[in-house]
Amino acid sequence: MPKLKTHSGAKKRFKMSKNGKVIRAHANKSHILNKKTTKRKRGLRQTTVTDKTNVAKVKKMLPYA
Repeated sequence: MPKLKTHSGAKKRFKMSKNGKVIRAHANKSHILNKKTTKRKRGLRQTTVTDKTNVAKVKKMLPYA
């Protein structure tokens, strides 16, 4: 069976934790930052766990992660 290719977009956006959870960054942190509060922007810097409805798709795109 041939090797599987990793999805180029997914490898830039997702990482796997030691326990097998999919880690992602928050959205809405790139522009139009004036109207967002400092507290909100600070929270968006943190990473979070991907929702369970998307985990299977992401893991399929990252076969060797």
